[in-house]
Amino acid sequence: MIALLLLIPFLLGLATFFIKRQWVSQTSLLITAFAHSALTLGSWLFPSLRTFNHWLYLDDIGLLFLSITSLLFLCCAIYGLQYLKHETRSPRKAAITISCLLFFLATMTLVILSQHLELLWVAIEATTLASAPLIYFHRSQHSLEATWKYLMIGSVGIALALLGNFFFAVSAIQPSGSEMHLSLFISALLEKASFLQVPWVHAAFIFYVVGYGTKMGLAPLHSWLPDAHSESPSFVSALLSGSLLNCAFLGILRAYQVCVATGQAAFAQNILLGFGMLSLVFATIFILKQRDYKRMLAYSSVEHMGILSLSVGLGGSALFGGMLHAINHSCTKAMLFLISGNILHVYKSKTSKDVLGVLQVLPFSGALWLIGFFAITGSPPFGTFISEFIILKSGFEQGHPFISVFMLLFLAMIFIGMISLFLKMSHGTPPEPLQKQKIEDPFWSFFPSIVLILIVIALGITLPSFINHHLHSIATLLGESP
Repeated sequence: MIALLLLIPFLLGLATFFIKRQWVSQTSLLITAFAHSALTLGSWLFPSLRTFNHWLYLDDIGLLFLSITSLLFLCCAIYGLQYLKHETRSPRKAAITISCLLFFLATMTLVILSQHLELLWVAIEATTLASAPLIYFHRSQHSLEATWKYLMIGSVGIALALLGNFFFAVSAIQPSGSEMHLSLFISALLEKASFLQVPWVHAAFIFYVVGYGTKMGLAPLHSWLPDAHSESPSFVSALLSGSLLNCAFLGILRAYQVCVATGQAAFAQNILLGFGMLSLVFATIFILKQRDYKRMLAYSSVEHMGILSLSVGLGGSALFGGMLHAINHSCTKAMLFLISGNILHVYKSKTSKDVLGVLQVLPFSGALWLIGFFAITGSPPFGTFISEFIILKSGFEQGHPFISVFMLLFLAMIFIGMISLFLKMSHGTPPEPLQKQKIEDPFWSFFPSIVLILIVIALGITLPSFINHHLHSIATLLGESP
């Protein structure tokens, strides 16, 4: 089962790339999306099938992120076929785009399954190479600039993360000069954690946070993110924000597990708290003055990556809240990016002042746009409210009231900054050309968003016992007291 999760998207991606026919590419995309979702569901039902070898294994943390990735890819595949039909008449361009999407899924899956730090590093670098052509989809000067920025900054980050791997290896060298036999398998590092040299573990974790934090979008390492999200097709932006950032976060969590095992959890938490707070500050500054609604969603991702960083930094029950927040943020942000694609298709502008009366022009998309705003800003009854409340509450319980107050203050400012833009776009008088023509709001263009937002609403009303148990299991793995 584990092998199929990788082989299906990779092999069908190859077939789509070389056989550039429309029916082949569309069929490959749908087969992969549904097969990947079915295999992911099978991983929940049959835990014994989660192991392939020492290199590839689906643990509880990986299963959570795999489920998020698989769900989002299925929704984006359904949406993407409709999007490509309107945005390109070239079967060759559509086939190459779908091929890159399938490679992107395969590389993200490899990140999640990797149980060796070097393989994890290779997989995260591969996600960059697979997704870069997707950012360049529109072939414009701005998309070219965004692609190069993504490649250059991502490459610097991944190089720093490689140094983190080296430092983990060096940490096995004993003061006497002898080297303990230790591989970079995560299980081996956890088993021999008491023998690792603490200064080198500290250095490795710092480089992991800076390196993978660049890909995760933690400030001030986030500068590629607004450009890439703004210039990408909406379904690609949904995957970048909802899935790719989680993959980089997973890389940091792997290093955090080692720090916890070596008794250095407090050191790692302080670093994550610093980056989390800084990310909230940067996100707030740019959101308050933002007029490009896709860039605003990108800066919102910086905000929520900061919240995830704070959740791990606080520890305790905040770890549970952080894992729940990863689900809520991914579903909500992907839904908003998909709806932004519908708005952009009709209004032909990413500037909010050019987009008025969305509720009149696109009633279903406009309603989902407003609902998504309340969800992403953590309003009840959405799941984001529950997960953010758990994190805030944990801050007071863990003896960090300043962190909780700080987080609450900046969340309030972000709410104020975003509500003015969302309300202006949703209401008002539409541009005159749109008043004189009948605009279609196709069912398949907003149906995936309905599915995603219903999940977030459901998680805000009740938390299924199997999800509750799974998230507590992950929190325990990350150091929460059982």
